[in-house]
Amino acid sequence: MLYFMLSSGVPNIPDFVGNKYIDEVVVAHYDSIMNKYEPRQAWVQKFIEDHPQYLENLLQEAKGYHQMFKVQTDTFKQHSNESGGVHIYQQISGCEWDNETEEVNGYNLYAYNGEDFISFDLKTETWIALSPRAQIIKEEWDKKKDDIVFWKNYLTSFCPMWLKRFLPHGQSVLQRTDLPSVSLLQKTPSSPVSCHATGFYPGRAMMFWRKDGEELHEDVDLGEILPNPDGSFQVTVDLNLSSVTPEDWTRYECVFQFSAVKEDSVTRLDKAVIRTNWVETDNEEPSNRTPHITAAVVVVAAAVVIAAVGFVVYKKEKANRPQPSPVELAEKLNPET
Repeated sequence: MLYFMLSSGVPNIPDFVGNKYIDEVVVAHYDSIMNKYEPRQAWVQKFIEDHPQYLENLLQEAKGYHQMFKVQTDTFKQHSNESGGVHIYQQISGCEWDNETEEVNGYNLYAYNGEDFISFDLKTETWIALSPRAQIIKEEWDKKKDDIVFWKNYLTSFCPMWLKRFLPHGQSVLQRTDLPSVSLLQKTPSSPVSCHATGFYPGRAMMFWRKDGEELHEDVDLGEILPNPDGSFQVTVDLNLSSVTPEDWTRYECVFQFSAVKEDSVTRLDKAVIRTNWVETDNEEPSNRTPHITAAVVVVAAAVVIAAVGFVVYKKEKANRPQPSPVELAEKLNPET
């Protein structure tokens, strides 16, 4: 997956950021301050050594998008009757390839100021306005037949081709299975109990609370699966126990279901194993469990920041692309043969 973000009016961050993902793992990162792409996985570095032109292609691609996004953001502002202030323009585009069926699917989505804006429908080869403000842009882009041909080829040919080239280098990493560490966390005795699983890979997992063997849907708050800095994932599901008596706690358990493992991970609700940094009185020394919960919360907070920046748009719908012709950019980015 390719992710780009252009921002204006936001201090202390690069105005343009780009990430390359494979299976939701960042493999390369670019920002306009360092003005270069950096591999984020050891096996990606090896891939670049075998394909040295690829890194230069990525750099030229990012610079091209940077300039196009500036133009496109101005267009979005005009159609939205906006001028100054904070503006964030995001794009995700990518492909999914099934190595067993050879089926390929592609998506391309734009968001503007946190709102899904416009997407590309690969089946109909037309743009879809996801916001009323995008309707006029959809009509303009539907007329640009060369750009539509570019996106069809990019999503169904160019993207899968590079994905297939990447896989032999990253197979041992991308197809690994890492089991989670599961903990029960609680801020105060009256707070919901959080079941927190972290360190698992791949990111296809489910987690839920159940009572007497039955999955609960009320008094439960399931969070999103978020990335960790090391490429693994984490997820949290909260259980509100305000109406549950202490005698009934043993009837509850947290279940983690992993797509890569048949057997579920089950953690029974037990006050003795809950990690907390709550203390009963001001004079009481903090529990020796405090560093553990603090570390866990820091990890969650860091992941939320990553998610806010990198995955605001990450809904697998399909979207769009910049105004200076993508066909012109493609001519600069021909892959190695």
